[in-house]
Amino acid sequence: MNKVLLQKTASLIRQDVVVMLGEAGSGHSAGSLGMADIFVSLYFQLLHHKSLNPWWNDRDRLLVSNGHICPVWYATLARAGYFEKNKIYTLRQIDSNLQGHPQFRSVPGVENTSGPLGQGVSLSIGVALAAKLKRQTWKTICITSDGEQQEGQVWEAYMAAKKFSLDNLIFIMDRNHIQIGGDTENIMPLESLREKLEAFGLFVLEIDGHDFEQIEDAYYKAMTIKKQATMIIAHTIPGKGVRFMEGDYKWHGKTPNKEETEKALRELDNNKVLF
Repeated sequence: MNKVLLQKTASLIRQDVVVMLGEAGSGHSAGSLGMADIFVSLYFQLLHHKSLNPWWNDRDRLLVSNGHICPVWYATLARAGYFEKNKIYTLRQIDSNLQGHPQFRSVPGVENTSGPLGQGVSLSIGVALAAKLKRQTWKTICITSDGEQQEGQVWEAYMAAKKFSLDNLIFIMDRNHIQIGGDTENIMPLESLREKLEAFGLFVLEIDGHDFEQIEDAYYKAMTIKKQATMIIAHTIPGKGVRFMEGDYKWHGKTPNKEETEKALRELDNNKVLF
């Protein structure tokens, strides 16, 4: 898929996310919108996967540690053909498979259950190590957030990644500088983040998380690294595409009301494309 189609697909997915969250009345807007370009790149360009055979043994495994951004995961999976698109509008409803945090195999393509932040990072270590032990060639990709880096668990996991030389593991961090209570650097400073990650044995790349060429280049670079897991720090704008949300930490765990939903859709609709 070329860059223009990737951009238009990301715009559609952002529209899906806004409608999903507006109808649900609860959930996480900023991170879901901010990571749309990463998810589109992965599912429409980079991952080895088959939407019509979601548990294909040779697929790459994608885990989402910051599971509260699952609206963008669900919307992307639906657009990629994993399940019927109308299902996404049942987000957070009683008896829906699309819960506010993903549940393992609740719908095709969901590879992990999430909850307390940081656990998905450890899970990805186990998945990647299992592939090594079984001499499998597929990759493990773990989406993580910058707020999670404030926890000790992720740093223990990085030590394990180094010990077991997990070069089949790629982390992609949503570095949007916000969490539910404000700016990450005010709550618990992370910088110098790159140097810390490198000290724990990761090969680190930094990119603009909205630039499809940079995302692609970093991903393929990570595929060439030997004896180290890779961390791609993706600098993103929380609430990307919706001006009244962009950069505002208050939208971390807030959803738009009816008027805000309509306003957001008008902004995003400028790039609408039909398939």
